Order: sequence, then C-alpha cells, then structure tokens
Amino acid sequence: MKVLLLGATGMVGQGVLLECLRNPAVELIVTLGRTPTGVKDPRVREIVHANLADYSGLEDTLAGLDACFFCLGVSSNGMKEADYERITYGLTLAAAEMLSRVNPGMTLTYVSGAGTDSSEHGRSMWARVKGRTENALLRLPLNAYMFRPGIIEPLDGIQSKTPAYRRMYKVLGPLLPFVRRALPNLVLTTSDIGRAMLAVAHRGSDKRILEVRDIRKLADT
Repeated sequence: MKVLLLGATGMVGQGVLLECLRNPAVELIVTLGRTPTGVKDPRVREIVHANLADYSGLEDTLAGLDACFFCLGVSSNGMKEADYERITYGLTLAAAEMLSRVNPGMTLTYVSGAGTDSSEHGRSMWARVKGRTENALLRLPLNAYMFRPGIIEPLDGIQSKTPAYRRMYKVLGPLLPFVRRALPNLVLTTSDIGRAMLAVAHRGSDKRILEVRDIRKLADT
C-alpha cells in the first residue's frame, strides 16, 4: 500500500507515521508539509512544500497513491473564524480536491474532532468549521472517512507542537492512562488513531463518520 501523510510533524501525524513504519503492508509513505520530519527510512519519501493551498506541479508525483491520511490542522484557540476557516477548510479542500482529480476513489481519512457540528450552524465556531469541512470532503469522489477523536494521549515520546497543549500534557499526561482505562470512549492514543487509519485504508468501514468508540474498535482489529 502506498500512502500520503499530511501533517506528519504534528502530534497525531507523528503517531500515524510511526504506525505506518511499523506496518509491513505499507510499502511507500509520502510525507507532505512545510517542514521535514527528519525520519530516515527507505520507505519514506519527503516532499517539503511551502504553499499548502496550491499543489500545482505535484499532481504527477502524487498520482498512484492508495490512501491519504490528513492530519494537518491548528488549534482554534484565539483565532478568528475567518482565519480558522482559511486553514481548516481552505487547506484541507485544496489538497482533497487535487487528490480527487489525480486519484479518484482513493481513501482519505481526515482528523476532525469529537463534537463536530455536521449542521454547520451551531454555536461553537470550531465545530461549525469542522462540520463544513467534513461535509465538503464527503461530497468529493473519494472514499472519505471522518475521524472524530476526543482526548488524545501521545505515546512513543510524541509531543504536541502547540505550547499550550504541551503544558497541559505535562500536567495531565500521567493521568491519561488511568482515564483511558476508566473512560475508554473518551480517550484515544496516537497509536490507536494510526492503527485505525491503516485499518480503514486496508478494509474500509461501514461508517463514514467515526467517533471515539468506532476508532478504538478499528484500532483493536
């Protein structure tokens, strides 16, 4: 299987990349982002691309891939809706629309979030924007799946790139394994998300919108 990973340097993306490297069925991992991952592996092909709103010239390079794991995103904290939408909706659709042209029918998994608003009209800004993004992806000629994790526990020494999240994990991190065992439908690990994405890429899923319990079930199988 040949996969494309966007957002490989983020917390979730790092976990997905590790699971891809651990899976012998993955023969090629193309990482695409503004900064290199620094991972040295013969199966990894890195593309450093400054403008994630424009993929002109990359179509041929990205043709022939089986799946895309879209882990690129930002926190909405302190952002105006227009700026958050420009990144969350705009950059996601720029990549997805290009991929739907060069690899129609490919599997695309998108990291959304628990509480995303599919109606696009709720009170929560981030949930509206994520809902609009999900709905647009589901209309494209792709096998698109929306992943809605809740609390994410980073494993394997992975850290968030967001300073506020790093401070939060420093305080709450030791408690997360206990919370995950007590409330399994609230907490996922970075490994869970990576394994579940690979499972969807291999076998698909009967659900297009996957909540925490669905992601956990896929990861376990």
